[in-house]
Amino acid sequence: MKQEACRKDVERAFGALQSRFAIVAGPVRFWNKDVLHDIITTCIILHNMIIEDERNLTGPIQVAREVPSPDVELVVDENTQFQEFIARHKQIRNQDAHIALRNALIEHLWDQYTNSNV
Repeated sequence: MKQEACRKDVERAFGALQSRFAIVAGPVRFWNKDVLHDIITTCIILHNMIIEDERNLTGPIQVAREVPSPDVELVVDENTQFQEFIARHKQIRNQDAHIALRNALIEHLWDQYTNSNV
């Protein structure tokens, strides 16, 4: 009778692990026993960490410290800042600059790839 209760506990535990971790649900015939031991141990530790983390979700939220108010910069001349914004936006959207940066990136990656495989 005690053996059956233990078997049910093990089946329930593996069912919980299989529902959470796909690697435990797959076939294991061709795995090394040491690797299986490491996988199961890791899954059990992760499962326990998840349960422990979820356990405290119902408690009240405690604020550890107060956040200082952010420094706000007052705008004196809105037109100048808007013009700067437009200039930066045009610079970002510049197609020639985009093509030049793209080509430089391609050349850099090509040089890295060819130098590493020589």
